Amino acid sequence: MIILYGFPYSNYHNIVKHALLQKGIAFEERIEYPKSEVMQAVNPIGKVPALTTESGMHLSESSVLVDYLEDAYPEHPLYPANPEARAQVRRLMKMSELYLELPARRLLPAVLGKVAVDDLVKREVKFTLRNSLKSLSQLAKFSPYAAGDTFTLADIYLRYSLTMAKWVCHAQFNWNVLEDVPGLAAWDAMMAESEVSKKIDEDLRNNSKAFKAYVASL
Repeated sequence: MIILYGFPYSNYHNIVKHALLQKGIAFEERIEYPKSEVMQAVNPIGKVPALTTESGMHLSESSVLVDYLEDAYPEHPLYPANPEARAQVRRLMKMSELYLELPARRLLPAVLGKVAVDDLVKREVKFTLRNSLKSLSQLAKFSPYAAGDTFTLADIYLRYSLTMAKWVCHAQFNWNVLEDVPGLAAWDAMMAESEVSKKIDEDLRNNSKAFKAYVASL
């Protein structure tokens, strides 16, 4: 059986977990935090998530993991068959990660630890996110899914990238980013109602106390 290593408060962990659940692949989830002995045994850099395949091979990096799952378990595909449609999905995935999740993550220490952030950094993050949301409004379809009428990995990547942006922007700017993109709020609400999303969100809430204790120990 596949083993997924990570913790439910990690959006990158949840990207892979959502793909596993969406595809109906049996797996065991082992709660591990970065740099633990177990994490470094399965991923030398110590980052989450990591995965052990049924044959015992260790893999890491969320994009590598979801592509592996698509290749190894082609049932219930999360990429379109058409090459151009597949490229559009991959573009939305990459854009969500690089231009929503990662810029917002720059302010995460301030949200978690109440650390003061330089005003220049805050302005840079806000500027980048505004441009990214403008691009999202042009590229995403939300009809009803991010790339069209079929659920894809673009929906998974956007959901958990947006989680970071929503959390950070609310805390640092009192800014509801859902209001910046037509159709985004309705899509976000629809995604939250799926059984897979509910399971992941519940696990995240249940992990809150342990995650905060881990952060406090750093």
